Amino acid sequence: MNAKTAKTSQTAPSYDKTRQAALGQGLIIYGALHPQTHPVKELTHGTLVLLGTGAEFWPLFTQSPEYLSRHSDPVDQWSTRVIGALSIALGARAYFPFDGPPYTPFVNWALASGRAFTSPSQMMVHDTVGMLISYRGALHFDQSFDIPPPPLAHSPCATCTTQPCLNTCPVHALADGDPYDLTACHQHLDTPAGVACMTQGCLARRACPLSQGAGRRIEQTAHHMRYFHPS
Repeated sequence: MNAKTAKTSQTAPSYDKTRQAALGQGLIIYGALHPQTHPVKELTHGTLVLLGTGAEFWPLFTQSPEYLSRHSDPVDQWSTRVIGALSIALGARAYFPFDGPPYTPFVNWALASGRAFTSPSQMMVHDTVGMLISYRGALHFDQSFDIPPPPLAHSPCATCTTQPCLNTCPVHALADGDPYDLTACHQHLDTPAGVACMTQGCLARRACPLSQGAGRRIEQTAHHMRYFHPS
């Protein structure tokens, strides 16, 4: 192997290198795909890797300058900085779900990865983190490299007999096949009974059996709920 070949092999992107770099920032891979074999909007080649928060995200994030400076959108600003830096280090282009309009089609990308599905409540469910999904960004590599196949052959909802995402919400804001009743949800959060959702997270999302895999800390969920429903 000559020096040029050795250098190329050392710097070539891979799934494992991306996974390890993401883990160091409290992020995990939520899915990956090859656009040339799974057509998605805007991308036609290479490898797309979707990143989301993992169990180690919150303790790292709360020590970040974005959190400590009480920025108005600390998680988005943190994501821009951290995933932007990962993109430079790994030789990829970064995309974010909050840039827009027009917005990057993260829902379509997530579904195309084969690791996210539409639940009966019409919200997405992920094979590892359930309904506590928090996509923070994506890395698109020009190179095509090996990615593991999705662990599930079909939606986990197909074999979920209790469907807690439908029957846990106290105001039935989520119904099978119906749109999310946002008004009913917000009205409930303004009542004393809604305190549990505000401090611990959406009861329906938490009730999904797979949501336990998110390792989500209550403080993180409460943070997101304050942005979803400002007092």
